[in-house]
Amino acid sequence: MKKDLLVKSILLSVIASSFLLAKNEPQKFEEVTVTANKIEENIQEVPQSITVISKEELEEKRITDIEGVVDEIPNMSFERALNGSLSTTFRGLSGSTFTLSNPVVIYVDGVPYYDRYDYNPSFINVEQVEILRGPQGTLYGKDSTGGVINIITKAPENEWHGSINAEAGNYGYTKGAFNTSGALIDNKLYAGINGSLKSDDGWLTNKYSGMNKDANRTKTKRVSAFTIYKPTDNLSSKLVISHNYDKEYGRRGINIDNTLSINDLKRDENVSFDVPSYITRKTNSQSLKFDYELEKMKMESVTIHKDFDIDIVHDSDFLSGTSSDGLASLIISDVETWSQELKFSSKNQDIKWVTGLFFDDEKREQGPYGNASSRGTANVVSTIDTNTYAVFGQVMIPLNDFELTLGGRYQRITKDIKSDFYNSFSDTSNSLHQYDDEKSWNTFLPKIALSYSFNNDLMAYTSVSKGFIPGGFNFYSTSNGSDSSFEPEKSTNYEIGIKYQQDDYTINAAIFRMEIEDLHVYSTLPGGVFVTDNARKAHSQGLEIDGKYYLGNNFELTASVGLIKAKYDDYTDASVNYDGQKITGTPKFTTSIGISYFAQEGLYGRVGLQGRGKTGFRRNGKVEETDGGFTANTKIGYKINDWDIYGYITNITDEEYVLSYGRGVGFNEPRRFGFGVKYTF
Repeated sequence: MKKDLLVKSILLSVIASSFLLAKNEPQKFEEVTVTANKIEENIQEVPQSITVISKEELEEKRITDIEGVVDEIPNMSFERALNGSLSTTFRGLSGSTFTLSNPVVIYVDGVPYYDRYDYNPSFINVEQVEILRGPQGTLYGKDSTGGVINIITKAPENEWHGSINAEAGNYGYTKGAFNTSGALIDNKLYAGINGSLKSDDGWLTNKYSGMNKDANRTKTKRVSAFTIYKPTDNLSSKLVISHNYDKEYGRRGINIDNTLSINDLKRDENVSFDVPSYITRKTNSQSLKFDYELEKMKMESVTIHKDFDIDIVHDSDFLSGTSSDGLASLIISDVETWSQELKFSSKNQDIKWVTGLFFDDEKREQGPYGNASSRGTANVVSTIDTNTYAVFGQVMIPLNDFELTLGGRYQRITKDIKSDFYNSFSDTSNSLHQYDDEKSWNTFLPKIALSYSFNNDLMAYTSVSKGFIPGGFNFYSTSNGSDSSFEPEKSTNYEIGIKYQQDDYTINAAIFRMEIEDLHVYSTLPGGVFVTDNARKAHSQGLEIDGKYYLGNNFELTASVGLIKAKYDDYTDASVNYDGQKITGTPKFTTSIGISYFAQEGLYGRVGLQGRGKTGFRRNGKVEETDGGFTANTKIGYKINDWDIYGYITNITDEEYVLSYGRGVGFNEPRRFGFGVKYTF
């Protein structure tokens, strides 16, 4: 421990001395434009909690994936479950197991990423990331009960620009990335392409004889290309084609000793998997966007096609020397989605408005899907079709120093399932149970907000908005009883906030309370059958503060903190009453603080500290709390001409804490370090 503190002290001293030697002009805040309401607005005038991360901040903080974004947001946390799924938890809401949705939906230029297995888009060509906190179903739909992460890519210029980046680090980590775009015909036809390759040996070692020792190695590929055509000043079209591929082996840390308290479990870098475990993700998407602008109105059409495949094999019990040796769990799934949105919005008008239509068709073909253990094999082959139809609208009405926002979304969602249950992965000639069902839900998602501008620097607001995630079907359906399906999750979010900005600092604060009905929860039936169930009532309430401060001489201080109490009010599972206990997976607090030094030439750097408080997980018939922890990270670099050479360390003091629980415990990553070089042209 003393050695870790010494390393940290030396590092901080080096950074501080480097900053003191540098000389640059102080910076001031510029106006930040966001598209939270699907029209361009000044962030200080939008009556909701929004965090914006610019391309400069992404590089400065070395944010290279969605997990890095989530770590910056108060009351938001990221989970990599041991089954390979990815999810975001926010304000007491977390991913829904058998709907496979997330309460925070990611959009990349309008293309949604919401599935728990398809939740890691490319960050190669990003201009800005907007994190919209609170229910966004009125304008965005797609189960966005917790919020939206809106990723906006860089617009091309006539002159061709781009970059090439390479990184290497411990645990065999290597990454290469490229990005370029420009005009094929000036002011008319643009094109761009970007991509990355990443490989990592991982930090877990498999000691089982005959298995690859790099238990959690990964390989990742991202490729995206686009064209933009502007035949007139008013009309433009954009076609984007992308391909994402991930292959992750093993799991990110595991300890399944149920005899110990969860805080006594330790991150062991040695495992013994007797089955080759992996998850393969492949996503191909195409989007076509048309924009037509008139003097007072803008019309927009977005058509999206997305095909997503997963192939998962993992050790049934993550142990060796047991009755389940050689047995595996399997998930093979193909999800194809078509969606169409037609939107109309105001332009150059005092009363701002947006309205539109939305349609979405999703087909999920799944199987084999199940688990082989000493008790036998459970395998379900299913097809689920989901259709969504929606009409939405929102208007922002100025009333002197007030602005009133009224919005609503009416949507109809239908789902039908056809499934067969087998006791074998290979023999599907005899179905033990056939399940054929259809459900539909009609819902209205209103939003009302009122803001008041005291002056150009200070704005206060209050809002009420509804959230909705449709119900669904449990894949392990062995009967037509109540355990075969679950009800929709509904929420109402109340929020009061302020936004204050000066030339050299800005601060935002919000308090909220969310009432939740039929919260989707993960449950285990007698016999070890896993299902999604509903907690009848729950609530969360808390405080969120974030801000930035330019200290002068290009120093910047950033900080955020989220405090939350999230509890079940009416929930019983397996004869255990959880009323009054904490909602699982929700940290008591999250915090992020950092100091940076910007420089166009010469030395630059950043030191940051991120933390999460006590987090409850259902374990051994109760909610058990983990202690949480803090990690320190740094990046130091030197810029000369078009070159940027840098080094980084994450989790400097090698802190260890629990991030997830479910058939084992997932831990945070150990200390990572490496270096990189980037050439910009």
